[in-house]
Amino acid sequence: MIEVDRAGRSFKVRRNVVHAVRDLSFTVPAGEFVGYLGPNGAGKSTTIKMLCGILTPTSGRVRVAGLDPSRRRTTLARRIGVVFGQRTTLWWDLPLADSFELIRLLYKVERATFRTRLDELTETLDLSAFLRTPVRQLSLGQRMRGDLAAALLHAPDVLVLDEPTIGLDVVSKAGIRSFLRRVNAEQGTTVLLTTHDLGDIERLCRRVMVIDHGRLAFDGTLDDLMATAPDQSTIEDVVTRLYTATSGQ
Repeated sequence: MIEVDRAGRSFKVRRNVVHAVRDLSFTVPAGEFVGYLGPNGAGKSTTIKMLCGILTPTSGRVRVAGLDPSRRRTTLARRIGVVFGQRTTLWWDLPLADSFELIRLLYKVERATFRTRLDELTETLDLSAFLRTPVRQLSLGQRMRGDLAAALLHAPDVLVLDEPTIGLDVVSKAGIRSFLRRVNAEQGTTVLLTTHDLGDIERLCRRVMVIDHGRLAFDGTLDDLMATAPDQSTIEDVVTRLYTATSGQ
């Protein structure tokens, strides 16, 4: 479902060239739930932007659902859903329900299909109490649930999540994690998750990729990652050690 083949992305900053991503390769089969980790500035956001078609690779090749994201961005938008934890795709001054209706029109979802999906998402994410509330008045947890619903109203094949639980309380995090497990298991949606909350990774992902300085430092199962560490190490210990080792190269 996702193919990245020796992809690179560089930026010219004054007289210098900054390589945000370099020689990056990985594949994600349909239906997989993958954690994508890295410290700030490692290249995670740049990778996501290439997968969504916001940025064009300066080298290599990227395909999502068989499409070149930068060349087929409009077509790809109907196949993927994206959630940015620190930004919303909802209309700030409109009630949540009106934002959903605008999304229906943008994605040209038939009204009957939209109604069915919205009813399911409203029940699963417990949205009914604030559907008529303007987005600007929602709590962070409520807005995040609204963003997740918005990303899934058109039934995408791929869901890309960038820090979906950032700033949430324990109860809100648990609810969103449970929802994401269901979406992946019951609908077969391919999920790529970037997060600094390693609890998300432990509870959701069987496979983990770690990127640092624009290069892939690890790609394997969570069990394989933990097996590289001494006994009693936490996942945070292991990932921190991996960052440190990569930074020293």
